[in-house]
Amino acid sequence: MTLRALVLGCLLAVIFTAANTYLGLLVGLTFASAIPAAVISMAVLRAFRTSTIWENMTVQTVASVGGAMSSIIFVLPGLVMIGWWLEFPFWQSVAICILGGVLGVTFSIPLRRALVTNGGLPYPEGVAAAEVLKVGSRGAEQIESAVRENKSGLWIVVAGAVVSAGYALLVAGRVFAGEAAKFFKLPTALGGGATGMGFGMQFALLGAGHLIGLTVGLAQLFGLILAWAIAVPILTSPDTVAWLTAHGIPSIASTLPAGAPAEELAATVWSREVRFMGAGVIGVAAIWTLVKLAGPLIGGLTSALAANAKRAHGEVLERTEQDLPIKLVGAISVACLVGIAGLLAWFAQSAPALAGSTPLLVIGGLVYVVLIGFAVAAICGYMA
Repeated sequence: MTLRALVLGCLLAVIFTAANTYLGLLVGLTFASAIPAAVISMAVLRAFRTSTIWENMTVQTVASVGGAMSSIIFVLPGLVMIGWWLEFPFWQSVAICILGGVLGVTFSIPLRRALVTNGGLPYPEGVAAAEVLKVGSRGAEQIESAVRENKSGLWIVVAGAVVSAGYALLVAGRVFAGEAAKFFKLPTALGGGATGMGFGMQFALLGAGHLIGLTVGLAQLFGLILAWAIAVPILTSPDTVAWLTAHGIPSIASTLPAGAPAEELAATVWSREVRFMGAGVIGVAAIWTLVKLAGPLIGGLTSALAANAKRAHGEVLERTEQDLPIKLVGAISVACLVGIAGLLAWFAQSAPALAGSTPLLVIGGLVYVVLIGFAVAAICGYMA
């Protein structure tokens, strides 16, 4: 690790975190920044004759971790939405990000053997980033070609940023339309339900789609079709509403006034019913992933403990078998949990109704953080 690698990594982390935050708040989607960070790193550090692949890897790792922290936007705004916070307290928010982020990393360390070594997973993003790094670290006979590839990649990134910014300015100036949407009711022969379709022309989404790949993009398209072409029309159909009402089953569409416009009907049913179906699908997928990972996780943890025992007896391990000592990982995890306990106590003390339940809240919260945090770390590692 060098100072220039750390500075460049932090700078890219700020940029990619801002981009991910914007995209997440816009469409609820973030992207992995490993590949663009690696390309930019190699192009910049190539100016230094003593640059190495280790520096590029440091920059890429720092930038990727910083970009991943933007996922906090899916958590903290909930405290404002439910009225617990009236604003975002700066230092408490920073503490939540730091403690949660570090704890997630320590939870991921024992999973390396289970997911990477023994998991048999393709890891397309990581493999692609590794190939990019290898291009920039080849022998002297290939330096010129590597330089050309690095410069080409950097100019593509710069050109994409300029075109995207220019288009955003044109949209802001109302020269072009940024998006268009149309809600309508289906014919009686198709159930008479309401639905809608929209089109958004944003270069940020084009870039995100290129990064997430065809498989994930098709999965999202399939979910879109299930939601707006099947679920919303069925749940807004008068026949469905009448059947649900006759059987005493609550229906959001039945609470809306008769003759409600298609936009109000479709949007309300989607936000209050269909969207929760998607959350349920995600939950089931997460549980199924944990079931599939049970065996490899146990094997990975056992291997990590065995490697730690070998290290304690003075045996030399292969570089690919070396992890942070499990005792150090445990100590860092405990330190993070102590900090989280302090945050939970602060949360309880800030609400008079919970002041008398502080110990119960802290203990229950820590148990939840350990169990769910480890599960989420395993699922995120698997899905990566």
